Amino acid sequence: MIDVRICPDAAALGLASAELGAAALRDVLAEHGEACIVVATGASQFAMLEALTAAPGIDWRRVTAFHLDEYVGLPDSHPASFRGYLRQRFLAPLRDAPVFHPVVGDAADPATEAQRLSALLRGRRVDLCFAGIGENCHLAFNDPPADFETEEPFILVTLDEACRRQQLGEGWFPTLQAVPRQAISMSVRQILRAGKIILTTPDRRKAAAVRDALEGPVTPLHPASILQNHADTTIFLDPDSASLLTRTAGA
Repeated sequence: MIDVRICPDAAALGLASAELGAAALRDVLAEHGEACIVVATGASQFAMLEALTAAPGIDWRRVTAFHLDEYVGLPDSHPASFRGYLRQRFLAPLRDAPVFHPVVGDAADPATEAQRLSALLRGRRVDLCFAGIGENCHLAFNDPPADFETEEPFILVTLDEACRRQQLGEGWFPTLQAVPRQAISMSVRQILRAGKIILTTPDRRKAAAVRDALEGPVTPLHPASILQNHADTTIFLDPDSASLLTRTAGA
């Protein structure tokens, strides 16, 4: 079962998810001396990353970070590049302290890049994964119908139109035609290997996807629904993103 926490607004939601993640990260570092995390991007993560990078008591030099996905063909100088986003909003505030393994979207061969990342991550303990839920209920860039079977840590995926329209609507691209049609994404099964998953999902436009993920059947048509099978997932919502739930909990 997914632990559902509803916060007053998006700012409080971001702070609460960062506080939970920071506490988990401190515990892992105290126990193991090092940690491996996965970070997410997009508009939903702004407040969370700001709070996480300011959290006290974390030795980021002992942290290795991967991220969920990246568009194929985009250089990191592009405003929509996820690795560019993370260099600005995650690495820069931490003075580049974590060991960071970016997804190189403009690699000469995207399939080879996915294999390179898979080799880095395969068999590694992942302590914490930050993520969100897309408007089409995607998890990372695993759009419906998502592949629930592949064991590969990173895969090459095709983005559906709903996903591409979300990226356009959030202002990352000037036109729908400019939104790439492919991405390199962490696979569903790899995400599920994380010891703890924290979802940060504000906004009314996510309400139907949140309902489907939390209260619907587990199905590749609603990729984030697979998290119902994960042992330690917490989702932070605001009143808008929680507005279609019939079973709710308060933060």
